[in-house]
Amino acid sequence: MRPQKLVDFSSALYLGFQHGSRELHPWLQFTTGMPAALRSPALARQVAADVAALQGCENATVATSTLHVFWDLCAVMAGVRPAIFLDRGTYPIAWWGIERAAARGIPVRIFEHHDVPALKRELGNGIAGMRPLIVADGFCPSCGRCAPVSEYLTLAREYGGYLVLDDTQALGIFGHSAGPAAPYGKGGGGMLRRTNVGGPEVVLICSMAKAFGVPMALLSGSGEIVERFETHSETRVHCSPPSIASLHAADNALHRNREEGDSIRFRLAQLVYFFRECAREAGLGVSESVFPVQQLSFPSCVDVTNVHRDLALQGIYGVLHRQRHGGKPGLSFLITERHTLGELAWAIQLLSRIVRPLQRSFVSR
Repeated sequence: MRPQKLVDFSSALYLGFQHGSRELHPWLQFTTGMPAALRSPALARQVAADVAALQGCENATVATSTLHVFWDLCAVMAGVRPAIFLDRGTYPIAWWGIERAAARGIPVRIFEHHDVPALKRELGNGIAGMRPLIVADGFCPSCGRCAPVSEYLTLAREYGGYLVLDDTQALGIFGHSAGPAAPYGKGGGGMLRRTNVGGPEVVLICSMAKAFGVPMALLSGSGEIVERFETHSETRVHCSPPSIASLHAADNALHRNREEGDSIRFRLAQLVYFFRECAREAGLGVSESVFPVQQLSFPSCVDVTNVHRDLALQGIYGVLHRQRHGGKPGLSFLITERHTLGELAWAIQLLSRIVRPLQRSFVSR
């Protein structure tokens, strides 16, 4: 029997941008058929400049995905001897690129997630004659915390290196001047805007596929870094660039962000607050963060895999995943601006209806 109502909490399109064909300016061809290293459309340069300005960077360049950029991470440091210091909690795609760097002989050291003293010890041990690349996520949805960006950047400067942030989750959500009227901050420029830091030592790698809903990526930083990347990148030679359609969608996302982004982020925050309050009233644990990814916590007696299955049978689709620590199953709800208060309340009601009997059964044993 099919459920009467379906509500999907598995989409990371936090701002609800969908970029239907009628929203976008028309284009004469889907792709140029040539690599970015040969020639880039004017729109690609305009999108890159607009994103760089939004983030507080001097320049940017577009790419097909963050994997393409991380694959070419060493191009950022062309002409010098880099050593990579990797935050253990960094998203897997960064790891894949760093594994390639390690295969090419670049030293890699891993420090514990958001552990500034551990990073300082690793840097202090030193790798003679090499410049450090400190690599981390700007915001980690798994633990619900922002990286200590200012502390990481201070250490990068102290040791003459760079801070490389995967800013995918933060872009479009976090911004400057956070407060009651703007819980996430204003503008949606990401972690540099939120923490009010920046400089030529910062390199941002981010996808626009989350809040902005566009399957393409960018590398942002100083003009020198961007030029160095474009000159030495292998994926810009051998891989297809973002399609013209993606570039138009990116342009549309940036326009909508300028026109209505702050009001959308405010509504999104209110939905997350409401979801969290409903969960607390139902006796369910949720993330400490008000980020749209809300990870639920359950007593050890609850089989999370079965909860996920039972919710799906009732028409509620969450995200079943492995938790970062311990590898146990976890369940997260991804909230977007398109959800309604009624859908959030209904989801929590069904979740409570599934979980409470399991808790009572365990207590009565």
